[in-house]
Amino acid sequence: MKIHEYQAKALLAQFGIPIPKGSVARTPEEARKTAEQVGGKVVIKAQIHAGGRGLAGGIKTAETPGDVEEIAKSLLETKLTTHQTGPEGLPVNAILVEEAVGVERELYLSILIDTSEKTPLVITSEAGGMEIEEIAAKSPEKIVKQHIDPVTGLLPYQARSLAYGMNLPQEHIRPARQIMAGMYKLFTEKDCSLVEINPLVITADGRLLALDAKVNIDDNAIPYHKDIAELRDISQEEPLEVEAAKIGVNYVKLDGDIGCMVNGAGLAMATMDFIKYEGGEPANFLDIGGGVTQEGVRDAFKILLSDPKVKVAWVNIFGGIVRCDLVARGIIEAVKEKGMQIPCVLRMHGTNVEEAINLLKESGLNIIFESDFTQAARKAVAAVKA
Repeated sequence: MKIHEYQAKALLAQFGIPIPKGSVARTPEEARKTAEQVGGKVVIKAQIHAGGRGLAGGIKTAETPGDVEEIAKSLLETKLTTHQTGPEGLPVNAILVEEAVGVERELYLSILIDTSEKTPLVITSEAGGMEIEEIAAKSPEKIVKQHIDPVTGLLPYQARSLAYGMNLPQEHIRPARQIMAGMYKLFTEKDCSLVEINPLVITADGRLLALDAKVNIDDNAIPYHKDIAELRDISQEEPLEVEAAKIGVNYVKLDGDIGCMVNGAGLAMATMDFIKYEGGEPANFLDIGGGVTQEGVRDAFKILLSDPKVKVAWVNIFGGIVRCDLVARGIIEAVKEKGMQIPCVLRMHGTNVEEAINLLKESGLNIIFESDFTQAARKAVAAVKA
């Protein structure tokens, strides 16, 4: 689960990590009051779940509270489009107003899970302010990594080595170690998948500050952290993905036009691969799972049909745990309630497949039956072109 920058900074502050003075505002009036409390020049940051805000006009500076109020009016209740949001953009329902900081150096600091080593990994760099992928491409020698044993946690000598790896002056080694210790404590206690400070800055007056922050939480841990669950902002999430989560199916919206409904993550990935191989583009990842009910199939297929970009549906089912006739009945129910103006390619094998195909043939739905995997992919792509 992603959270906003202001929420991430509040978590950092709870664990003793210094952040700029400021507060979140949801109205122009609140923004003005915050600017008056902060005093002096301030920075106004649109709060969305995406990077690239600065280039998109979502980060601005202001000298007076009146200017802050006008900027807030121009940002709030609009949509901000960055290279990470897609063309639709994301709604700006809140802004962060905080002190403008004089910066002498920008650094990078993050903790994440290295899935290959199955341990937390701390990454630091003296080249902050850029995406870590950009640093890795342009200046790989400036990246310092340290795996952390979950049993011992982040040890003092490791934090000290990482701090020296950022070429910090001696007076900032201890503060940097304390920041890393706080980050690691946050990472483990809140079950994070990522804690990132980019940039971590040395200010003109000699402070170390988390100027920007990103915190992602492991979705599987959300039920155990009520305080974190309350930070979720579904306005920043794809509405169809939110609906899918409510019915307990795995759905990820993509940019293509062939909607896929499959049972099993491996088969779903293979289905998307076949579509790409045949020159098409999948519109989603949709795994209904093995224990799905007829109502679950119905609701999942309705979600697939709700995407206006979908021109063809491809149902690819292997009936092992889930019966094919159950899936067929769910599809028929969905179309009765939702309607279906697009063709549907159907590939089914397994338990009660003959009964399922007979049910669908008798339903009169616009279905293209195909038992071969490759041919089904070709027919789905051809149906889009047609």
